[in-house]
Amino acid sequence: MKPGRTQNRREFLLSAGCGMAGALLWPRAAAAGWDLVPEILGRIRAPVFADRDFDITRFGALPGGVMDCTRALRDAIDACSRAGGGRVLVPAGDFPTGPVHLKSHVNLHLSPGSTLRFIPDPALYLPAVHTRWEGVECMNYSPFVYAFGQENVAVTGAGTLDGQADNAYWWPWNGSPFFGGRREGPGQAAARRRLFQMGEEDVPVPHRLFGAGGFLRPNFLQFYRCRNVLVEGVTVRNSPMWQLHPVLCTNVTVRGVSMVSHGPNNDGCNPESCRDVLVEDCFFDTGDDCIAIKSGRNRDGRRIGAPSENIIVRRCRMKDGHGGVTIGSEASGGVRNVFAEDCDMDSPNLERALRLKTNSVRGGFIENVFMRRVRVGQVSDAVLRIDLFYEEGDAGLFPPTVRHIEMADVRSSKSKYGVYLRGYPHAPLRDIRLLGCAFENTSHPDVIENVRGMTIE
Repeated sequence: MKPGRTQNRREFLLSAGCGMAGALLWPRAAAAGWDLVPEILGRIRAPVFADRDFDITRFGALPGGVMDCTRALRDAIDACSRAGGGRVLVPAGDFPTGPVHLKSHVNLHLSPGSTLRFIPDPALYLPAVHTRWEGVECMNYSPFVYAFGQENVAVTGAGTLDGQADNAYWWPWNGSPFFGGRREGPGQAAARRRLFQMGEEDVPVPHRLFGAGGFLRPNFLQFYRCRNVLVEGVTVRNSPMWQLHPVLCTNVTVRGVSMVSHGPNNDGCNPESCRDVLVEDCFFDTGDDCIAIKSGRNRDGRRIGAPSENIIVRRCRMKDGHGGVTIGSEASGGVRNVFAEDCDMDSPNLERALRLKTNSVRGGFIENVFMRRVRVGQVSDAVLRIDLFYEEGDAGLFPPTVRHIEMADVRSSKSKYGVYLRGYPHAPLRDIRLLGCAFENTSHPDVIENVRGMTIE
């Protein structure tokens, strides 16, 4: 194939061939592929908690949706931690609250019929805490559920976490009139630019102080520099921004969680610079990517230099969203060894099944990404989209490395493109495999630009 040319499906198949002999040999780590999964799963173990319950009503919380239960939750968590750990129990009922800060060996357990309803008053989420906002470290509003530097922490149960974000609260800060933003109203644009500039200038993180007046929306659940994390069974609704965001964590299990939130940047689950992560049996109906694997943005991501690696996604269902499984765009620290299998994706409002997005301002690497046995009813864009021209495009000094990407037994019934692949002439995409896939009812020819080593069988 000629670099830079858009090909139709027939030309693409003829040029690629079946099992083309010219495909580059994969290194050992990539060639091992799915054989790595048992080893990864062997390291992922959900934390176990002491058989002690601390019912928040014993600490003054009252159901009914009127009383602010922030202090009762804090006191219950403190007592549980002092006792050596256990479950902080939220019984059936409606409990308004501010931020919930978890401690080691504490499992926040939401009983069936319970709702933690987070009060939409930004002042409650101060003082600012150490966080990452769109891939750059800073001091900002506390995430609604937050743990920093803890181990053996969990949020479990059949209850609901309701962020109460809507076009009146939190979402307008995005600035879009579609989400209640007004030209004369508060917005995040100026603070966002200032934060990114601080990242480029290596301003010490304690001096990157935002919060009141900055309008940078907090994430919903964030575990920062934690070990042994479990989120299981709960439903997450109406998030200000990203819904579930583990950062610089090791051994993370996300199981049976429903993430339903259609606001701006309402990604479902975004592991960032994490190692050994399992996301299984979850449901995503989101206003942005369902799953987005990240590792920091631009210079700040390269400063920390922690990749996301060894991530397994299985038996999940994706409805609305920008991408089913996405890598990027904040991937400056690199991403490797991602495995997605046995998922169902289907919605006219789901844009892609597998999406890799980055550019030469972000840099980093994305390698060893595998997807198999995924059933796609329809997506509105491409089944597989890898695009190095995302946002700034080829405007930086850090061309990314994207290589060793494989889709096997992925079947789609309807899409605009089967594949949409755009590398740079000076940094092509390398070693793309499509094995036993069928992309039916595509309305546009495939786009393949600057790809070196492509296999179709």
